[in-house]
Amino acid sequence: MSSILTKPTSALEKAMNGEELSFKDGVDLLKNESLFLLGNAANHIRKEICGENVTFVSSYYLNYTNICAASCQLCAFYRKEKDDDAYTLSNEQIIKRAEMAIEELKATELHIVGGFHPKLGLEYYEGMFKSVKARFPNVVIKALTPAEIFFISRVTKNSVREVLVRLKEAGLDALPGGGAEIFNKSTRDKIVLGKCSGEEWLNTAEEAHKIGLRGNCTMLFGHIETPEDVVDHIIRLRELNKKTGGFTTFIPLKFSLENTQLEKEHIITTESPSTYDLRIIALSRLLLANALQNVSVYWIALGKKLAQVALCYGGNDLVGTAFSEEIFKAAGKPNHTTTDELKFLIKEIGRQPVQRDTFFKSVKSR
Repeated sequence: MSSILTKPTSALEKAMNGEELSFKDGVDLLKNESLFLLGNAANHIRKEICGENVTFVSSYYLNYTNICAASCQLCAFYRKEKDDDAYTLSNEQIIKRAEMAIEELKATELHIVGGFHPKLGLEYYEGMFKSVKARFPNVVIKALTPAEIFFISRVTKNSVREVLVRLKEAGLDALPGGGAEIFNKSTRDKIVLGKCSGEEWLNTAEEAHKIGLRGNCTMLFGHIETPEDVVDHIIRLRELNKKTGGFTTFIPLKFSLENTQLEKEHIITTESPSTYDLRIIALSRLLLANALQNVSVYWIALGKKLAQVALCYGGNDLVGTAFSEEIFKAAGKPNHTTTDELKFLIKEIGRQPVQRDTFFKSVKSR
């Protein structure tokens, strides 16, 4: 009788008590909870899990091609082969950029992604990785999102597993998390054209985890998604990570509107407000608390000042330097920083900067 009369525990109380939140809990928090209380709970849980450290990596972004068979309305980066500014880097150009990244900028990670080029064979990617590793054996190659891997498997008529195994043997160390966008099919179909489904993205990531390739996971928010889409997406990532433990961090990516088809067709006229961005960061921490330690704040999309605030709403990682990032730059987001500036931004909010490697092991701290 007493259990019937007991008032149900709120979603926020469940989170603070260390309980796993349900889909219903997540939707309720995103729609109804006070932003201040949501952020306070997320910050409290962040502190319990991660302490006061804020991590970042010295990373160089290398986009090997902007030619893409997909035509996603959310993307300002892609080009078609006939376009004057379309490009595909040669092996020599890639090595030259890697030399600059590692020798001059002191990058420890090469973040290599590109468009879905319909004419590149598997040998192109194998040659790229082998050449980089021959010249720089200690650099971490974090390359090819699950969406790219899936596309390469289709183009080359190899299984996803075969593609992953061959690329790992060639020098691939980890996968970025791009291409996840939003998993819900009805919403995804309105913003993605020519890219894998949400299920195919998750299956590809799982195959990578099975052979020891870890990686990031992401979610694009601030476009036409619903609260239900957001919670569904994060929970699907949570369930996969509980199964494989293969994700290193979750990166909520704020949609950048400028130069996209969504802007040109007036489907979206403004970017999401900062209050919504912070709500997403905080909810991510609460939903993932028991399954994934790291929640990254992508300062390129949010801006540096809002990124500082987001670190007080559940974030514990500032992603990294992202030298030469081109995808968000194409959507109007400036992206220059240094390791010293990231340390300053972290110290300015009273936290401890820790330079890390791709797999969240400390390499420098001061």
